[in-house]
Formats: sequence, C-alpha cells, structure tokens
Amino acid sequence: MISDLAPHQRARVAAAPAARLATVRPDDTPHLVVITFALEDDRLVTAIDHKPKSTHDLQRVRNIAANPAASVLVDHYEDDWSRLWWARGDGQAHLVADGPEYDRAVALLVAKYGQYRAQRPAGPAIIVDISRWTTWSAA
Repeated sequence: MISDLAPHQRARVAAAPAARLATVRPDDTPHLVVITFALEDDRLVTAIDHKPKSTHDLQRVRNIAANPAASVLVDHYEDDWSRLWWARGDGQAHLVADGPEYDRAVALLVAKYGQYRAQRPAGPAIIVDISRWTTWSAA
C-alpha cells in the first residue's frame, strides 16, 4: 500500500467508469453509494444527476453538509485475479451548486461521460479533496 498515486495508478483510477462514495451519517454509521466521477489532480468530482432517485433529499448530500469526511473507492475486478486492483482516496468533501468550481466539475464529468453531453447534471456537485490515497494491486 502507498499513500500517493503513481502515474499509472492515477491513469487507471481516472479511466474507471464508476466508484463508491462513502460518507458518514449523523448517527456515525457509514453510507455508501455508487457514483460516476472525474479526477483532476487529487480532486475527485461527482454530481447529482438526472438518473431516477427515490428522493431529491439525498442522504449523501445531508451527510456532507453535516460532516465533510469522505472516502472514495475505485476498483477493478475480473475473473483473472492477477489483474485486480483498488484505490481509496480519503479526504474532505464539500457541495457546490454554482459558480466556477461547479462549472469546472460539470465540465470534467461531461468530458468523461457521453451521457452527460446529452443531459448535463443539474444538481449540486460534490467535490472531494483527497488528502491520502491508499492502493493495492495483485500485479
């Protein structure tokens, strides 16, 4: 395990199609959701998008507003276990609903996901400033 990403690790994390965002509920229990994301340096961005959700009052948004601690797990699995890897970024998250930081986050997501070119995320962006990376690879 290391605490920073080597260039090849950064490239595979950035190219991964999805990640898992962990936040902390007010009762100190974990909350985990699958997210689309983009990576820029040690800043990971995601946004609340148009995909159907059971509510617009999302637990992850409430969690970050109350406690900014967050972890993001990006991984690769396949039947050839010699190719397995994961990277976890731990840091502080914050919400952005407008302005240049929001515009940059959405632009990064639009550049990565063709689906967002047709329908851009309309909800707030979640920005996770990663202070520590931990990784593992079978190879």
